Amino acid sequence: MIFAFETATDICSVAFQNSMGKVFEKRIQGRSVHSEHLFLFTEALTKEHNFSVKEVETVLVSNGPGSYTGLRIAASAVKGMFFGLDVNLFAVNTLAGFAAGAGIESGIIHSIIDARRTHVYHQSFEKKQKLHAESNIEIKEIRELENELRDGVHLVGTGINRLTSESRSKVNTLGAEAISATHLIHLYDTQPDSTFFQKTTPEALDPDYITSNQVNNSPS
Repeated sequence: MIFAFETATDICSVAFQNSMGKVFEKRIQGRSVHSEHLFLFTEALTKEHNFSVKEVETVLVSNGPGSYTGLRIAASAVKGMFFGLDVNLFAVNTLAGFAAGAGIESGIIHSIIDARRTHVYHQSFEKKQKLHAESNIEIKEIRELENELRDGVHLVGTGINRLTSESRSKVNTLGAEAISATHLIHLYDTQPDSTFFQKTTPEALDPDYITSNQVNNSPS
């Protein structure tokens, strides 16, 4: 059994994969929805499918970059629910989860999250048989990102409408529909050994917020 949590943006998504490989999701979009709905969704899934969190074998939590509040709520929830349990816990690269949500067989994907001002959180990927990171996670000027976009590439995430209409016309765009805990499960099912997944424990889980004064230069 796998539980997955996606709270890095204004979307709160909780997904569950049963022992037969079928995935179920509870999801809502809006401001300040995470603190209430993450627990409600978790409880609803356990009741609807008749299991307890003690039976969960693997937990995936979207770990940033993204909203400080959303990431902190998910981390706190995971710490509380799975503390002391024998569970495989993985902190997942949020932008890789977005790229997995693009749903393409091959091509270049730019994953972004609105970082306000004139910036976005950004990472580029290439999908062939598997998804590969082409850059590190970084905070990028929107104008710089626009200069990198080419005809036919894919742009997924939040803040897309902040790009010029000319830039958006070059690319295939996916917004909120690419943001889901189900995509974390799909990525794990297809690439469980990827560096997109960092194994940790409930006690050690620490969201990767990335502020405007800090760029995460570690490989992803």
